[in-house]
Amino acid sequence: MEGMQAYGAGKAGGAFDPVTFLQQPQTVLRIVSWLFSIVIFGCIANEGYINRPDEVEEYCIFNRNQNACNYGVFMGSMAFLCCVVFLALDVYFPQISSVKDRKKAVLADVAVSAFWSFMWFVGFCFLANQWQVTKQEDNPLREGGDAARAAITFSFFSIFTWAGQSFLAFQRYKLGADSALFSQDYTDPSQDAAGAPYTSFGGDDLESPSGGGGQANSEGAFDGTGGYQRQDY
Repeated sequence: MEGMQAYGAGKAGGAFDPVTFLQQPQTVLRIVSWLFSIVIFGCIANEGYINRPDEVEEYCIFNRNQNACNYGVFMGSMAFLCCVVFLALDVYFPQISSVKDRKKAVLADVAVSAFWSFMWFVGFCFLANQWQVTKQEDNPLREGGDAARAAITFSFFSIFTWAGQSFLAFQRYKLGADSALFSQDYTDPSQDAAGAPYTSFGGDDLESPSGGGGQANSEGAFDGTGGYQRQDY
């Protein structure tokens, strides 16, 4: 019974093992994606805005295109939050007793991870293109070059980490639920114990003394008169 699972997790109510959780491939990919989002956000937010020596206003390091920096900062911050949400969902997932709810969570993981993989592909192409056409005279001191290249590099890596998460979630979806352990309407038995109807021992065979069942159950019972003989003194 221990090997039976529903969408990659066993029956609800098991103890949480942090070591096993951290060793799961999906957890590793989420943590890596989380770190990548921090790097991208930090590089652009801290060193992604520069100006010429004769200017006061700062411009985006990517060809002075504010949209490029805004895109990178927005994507980095939102990906960070998304990773945190799905890590929390992974922790709670084994406690979900309904197979239907587990299925919804896995499908959401597939869709969201695929979406983020596509968005990072767009972000990588956008940032790389803007960095390629950036004019050297706009940044004569070569400030922020390493940060810009790091943002582009980790945007590229993020494509594959999120695609990996989507693939693993799809594998869990294909795994489905073990029919020997779960049903589509499965709920935690402890939740339904209070509402379960009471069934008397013996089922329908027990009847009231005045019913027919009383006669069936009284067969072979001690009559109280059988075998008694009167004694004359």
